[in-house]
Amino acid sequence: LPPAEAEALVRALQGTELRDIGGQGWLRQHEHVEKLNMHGILSASAGQEQLLTELLVTYAKIPVLIGELISVEIWKRKVFPVLCRLEDFKPRSTFPIYVVLHHEASIINLLETVFFHKEVCEAAEDSVLDLIDYCHRKLTLLAAGSTKAQAVTSAELRAEDLASPSSMQADPVPPQELQKQAETMEFEISLKALSVLRFITDQVDSLPLSALTRMLNTHNLPCLLVELVEHCPWSCWEAGKLRKFENGTWHVVPPEDQVKMTKLDGQVWLALLNLLLRPECQRKYRFDGFSKSQLLKLRAFLTDVLIDQLPNLVEMQRFLSYLAVTEAAPPKKDLILEQVPVIRDHILKKNSGKWEAIAKHQVKHAFSPTEEELKFQARRWAQTYSLDMMEALAPDKPRCRVCGVEAAKRCSRCRNEWYCTRACQVQHWQKHKPACNLMA
Repeated sequence: LPPAEAEALVRALQGTELRDIGGQGWLRQHEHVEKLNMHGILSASAGQEQLLTELLVTYAKIPVLIGELISVEIWKRKVFPVLCRLEDFKPRSTFPIYVVLHHEASIINLLETVFFHKEVCEAAEDSVLDLIDYCHRKLTLLAAGSTKAQAVTSAELRAEDLASPSSMQADPVPPQELQKQAETMEFEISLKALSVLRFITDQVDSLPLSALTRMLNTHNLPCLLVELVEHCPWSCWEAGKLRKFENGTWHVVPPEDQVKMTKLDGQVWLALLNLLLRPECQRKYRFDGFSKSQLLKLRAFLTDVLIDQLPNLVEMQRFLSYLAVTEAAPPKKDLILEQVPVIRDHILKKNSGKWEAIAKHQVKHAFSPTEEELKFQARRWAQTYSLDMMEALAPDKPRCRVCGVEAAKRCSRCRNEWYCTRACQVQHWQKHKPACNLMA
């Protein structure tokens, strides 16, 4: 993006009401977030994300993004299930709903890109408490395994089953399929939350006073991270082969690479180093009997091979050896005054008891567009999800929409779908035709 356009998009970001999610004003905001997200990823890969970081800090938009993140999370938990149960919920196209589901992933991805920088953590101010709580909720789901099965299943989903601009057709994706897609996305969102949390722990000195207490004692994040080390939700054995989740996909790991640390493994260990070895963290953390027994489980994972890959873990090994021979600390009885997060509680209180009314309002005003509105929005989406930009972001070469093999041919009208052969394109034409007519 040119600097002037990036600045205009950042300045346009603003908080929205839960009731307005999916509406025209909200969709414009989603377009802005999506463009900034793609711009951020490409800039970061070139080491030039400083402009975006400065804009978000200068115009105080980090708290706005955190508020939007939590708002769409609540929508997914409270409104979306009600929406799927409504008898009159028969949308012409399900892609507008998929956009809302995808919005949470776009925001957390953007935050992951910029939270690496200290000034962004500082600019979050008190809203970082809400972000810490958000990350804790996602990691709890991840550790509990409620998202893992869905993620493994997602690898087997056929490409044509997923909502996309080309799913704007006469036979919409049923609500059950939308719910499956939402659960699939939940796994990847949780992994992004892990990265954001690790970046937050890097900047402990820049956080509000209550943030450290909230991470260490309110949520006991060190013990939660131990659970992630122990169960490793991004790794699984299937048919005697080890599969790991990296760069958005599950892939089989060859035997010689099975002991290699992945980026996700590294994020967990770095967060543990930050939360356990810093003097200010050790002063605040309650090393009681339970915490001590959980933390000592880490010793079994600190092998020579692991330490060779992340030498800082030598310090962790020494700390755990010291912890093993010390007595558990007695409970502290200090009077503690702390700030509490307010964004989520405010949204829940404001909309309590109104979930069905909000769902009915959105079915009528947001998720039942006319043919003309659908055509107009399809053109907007085609511009937002710029194909050249998407190809630059994609780690792999495009795949055929029909059979999934590597593709070199593209629909010449809308330039949105890829095919390996003319035969596959002809086979898919009846499904693709309505969307092609909308976007061409």
